Amino acid sequence: MKKTDYKEIKLEKGTIFEYSFGEVKLLVYRTNDFIDDEAIMLVKNNKTVVIESPCFNDNIAELEQFIKDTGTQVEGVVLAYHMGGGTFLPNVKKYATKKANTYGTVGGGKALVENFTKAFGNIFDSSIHSVTNIIPGETLKIADTKLNIVETADAFDIVFPEINVIYTHMLGHDCHSIIGGVAHADAMIAELEGYINKNYDLILTSHYDPEDTNDVKTKIDYVKNIKSIANKSANAEEFKEKVKSEYPNYSGLNYLDITAGAFFPA
Repeated sequence: MKKTDYKEIKLEKGTIFEYSFGEVKLLVYRTNDFIDDEAIMLVKNNKTVVIESPCFNDNIAELEQFIKDTGTQVEGVVLAYHMGGGTFLPNVKKYATKKANTYGTVGGGKALVENFTKAFGNIFDSSIHSVTNIIPGETLKIADTKLNIVETADAFDIVFPEINVIYTHMLGHDCHSIIGGVAHADAMIAELEGYINKNYDLILTSHYDPEDTNDVKTKIDYVKNIKSIANKSANAEEFKEKVKSEYPNYSGLNYLDITAGAFFPA
């Protein structure tokens, strides 16, 4: 499976990328919102599980209508990193681990929702999802599909073993990422090398279109270079200027600011 092997469905605001894995269909919804959100749907035997929630009101309405038009039965929404958008599919069960629920309701995820609410106002759904089902272990069987739950620092990643695909919060081969210092960089490199060793067909994230292992290799080189540039820089400003010079077309400069603060704390 190549990351370009999709059928594109253009909606009024967002875009659906549809991948076919035989009896399993993977649908990735690009919201085209202000924070580049993505939501994921896995469809099997006319049953659907949704991964993550859109959080702008127009995207919520659009994705709900799309799902309704498909005629499939949504058996649950699995929430890892995005608990905002609590009005999305209100009558459907919501699944999360205990750690992810804490992150999204009182932790860093909740703080992000509060910041986005201040930034975007009424177009942003600031309500928080109420988790109905805590995921107790390392697997979840839902919509005739097995999900492997991989705990992370904040919440959890998801492996879809039936289609050899993984979902994680962020990758982005041509955008900056939050790297919280040397130890975090080394952990990121080890995690990304694990993706290559497992040879996943696709790497899905909640802020970027589907990527592949070639993109992972690009990201590994980036993280290693960030460490090197930080080691050769005297302060945060020098570091940022060097990084921007080497990656002039990269998006996510706000993430670069956070990375600089981690490597060069005030």
